[in-house]
Amino acid sequence: MALIQLQSSILKYNKQLQIPSFSTASQRSTILRINAVSVNGQQLIQSGKVRPILPKEAAAAMETEGYILLDIRPEWERAKACVSGSLHVPLFLKDMDNSPITLLKKWVHFGYIGAWTGQNFTMINDDFVKQVEQQIPDKDNAKVLVACGEGLRSLMAISKLHKGEYKNLAWLVGGFTRASDSDFPAVEGPEKLQYATIGGVSYYLLQLLVLLKVVGKES
Repeated sequence: MALIQLQSSILKYNKQLQIPSFSTASQRSTILRINAVSVNGQQLIQSGKVRPILPKEAAAAMETEGYILLDIRPEWERAKACVSGSLHVPLFLKDMDNSPITLLKKWVHFGYIGAWTGQNFTMINDDFVKQVEQQIPDKDNAKVLVACGEGLRSLMAISKLHKGEYKNLAWLVGGFTRASDSDFPAVEGPEKLQYATIGGVSYYLLQLLVLLKVVGKES
């Protein structure tokens, strides 16, 4: 089951990171580097160096095995819903640069992705590993369960943390979107954990579908 979810996440990830024809040389280089890191994360899981943990098994792993849940989602996703007691170090940050080139990139991003998903234009957090080290200094013994929304960005985070010499890493299979209401007993925030990644037009469509489902049950 975990391997099937891994393959599904990788497939989605590769589709999202296809190089557009209008991209610059710098953008193409960045996408290729991200692809390489994600593949490395996949290889770590398939080799057994990183343990895949299903959402329904995560609470038990945290309670009985001492795993620390590391949420690497950006701040705006975590603000919607997060697991109580989890640590937070974002792998991606909102790009605050307002230079003409960046503004053009943001406009293209909004037109192709942002309006539908509600995702901000982001950049990689170059201090990610250092910030994790501040919160989890024991690289040899700490058990770290890395999680994101769909299990995609966490593959990148796992690769970076493995290179940073963390010895006991685990991957939340499929991310929080695969979680059910009962998987994590304590969740903070106004949204359901599995919906926190969804934004933009797709968020309102989701709310409509949920409303129709409720009305259908009551009728």
